[in-house]
Amino acid sequence: MTPFNKPYITGKETQYILEAVQYGKISGDGIFTKRCHDFFQKRYGFQKCLLTTSCTDALEMAAILIDIQPGDEVIMPSYTFVSTANAFVLRGAKIVFCDSRSDHPGMDEDAIEQLITSKTKAIVPIHYAGVACDMDKIMKIANAHKLFVVEDAAQAIDSYYIYPDGKKKPLGGIGHLAAFSFHETKNIISGEGGMLVINDERFNERAEIIREKGTNRSQFFRGEVDKYGWVDIGSSFLPSEIIAAFLLAQLENIDDIQNTRRQHWDFYFDSFKNWELENKIKLPFIPEYATNNAHMFYLVCKDLEQRTSLINDFKSKGIMSVFHYLSLHKSPFFCSKHHGRELPNSDRYSDCLLRMPMFYELEQKTNFKLS
Repeated sequence: MTPFNKPYITGKETQYILEAVQYGKISGDGIFTKRCHDFFQKRYGFQKCLLTTSCTDALEMAAILIDIQPGDEVIMPSYTFVSTANAFVLRGAKIVFCDSRSDHPGMDEDAIEQLITSKTKAIVPIHYAGVACDMDKIMKIANAHKLFVVEDAAQAIDSYYIYPDGKKKPLGGIGHLAAFSFHETKNIISGEGGMLVINDERFNERAEIIREKGTNRSQFFRGEVDKYGWVDIGSSFLPSEIIAAFLLAQLENIDDIQNTRRQHWDFYFDSFKNWELENKIKLPFIPEYATNNAHMFYLVCKDLEQRTSLINDFKSKGIMSVFHYLSLHKSPFFCSKHHGRELPNSDRYSDCLLRMPMFYELEQKTNFKLS
């Protein structure tokens, strides 16, 4: 059986973990955490980075930093993982779900402005499959209405937005804040793990405090204060040096990992390109303003019945394919809170989107003919 995912080990992970132990500091914010922060800031130009124990934690920090209060409204797509919404619900926000695009599972940028009210506080675009939302359009809307933008870049490492003038900017480096994931299903992994990216320097100091349980401990260790104490709300968001050591080994091999994944993605696309007409199945769409980081390869089936049939067909061939998100606006927790507005594209992807196996060591020898 070809599994849906297989974590890739570059070879230096255990060596770096041993070095972290030998340094005698494994509780976090040590030498390996610093090296990871430096990598992201130098390679992508992020203003400030803070590793976290998960992308979920990074999103929760973002919700605190933009001061979400009970009753504030936050616009995000319904077709996303529950963490995107949970982070803001925990602060008392009212989630206003936006539909997906007809040509891509990302949020429909043209539907955002009509959802804005006097209570709207933030827009949270999801870069689904590592493919950019139209960030130029989103930022113009946000700036016009004085809203925060928090990029959910969980799947978007090493992917870019291309501006009309041809300039590129890395996803996660455009909104006020951004959250990345290093879960074992992502391109670059540390088992669990995430990162908050801060692109607005007014959040720098408070972000460190929130991450350290509401204390100014980071300032104390830099010698900026003579003692540290409880100065704000917060939680234990920073990861251990063990996680950072594992992550650094992955980051050092990012070009090889990305190149290999793109080869797998191209293989899938070439293998399936005749299916669109023959079986009424849609292949992934990459807008002209987006790059492809090969986080996933998916098919959009014509209906639920076809997807179920394909899952069974692939399984009979030894291939583990899976469906993805269920629309959050129809979830048991939220359905009674949704105001009833139809989100047809989100529901279509919930019923029809099928993800194929994607990992570094994937063997490109599968017969994809339908039985």
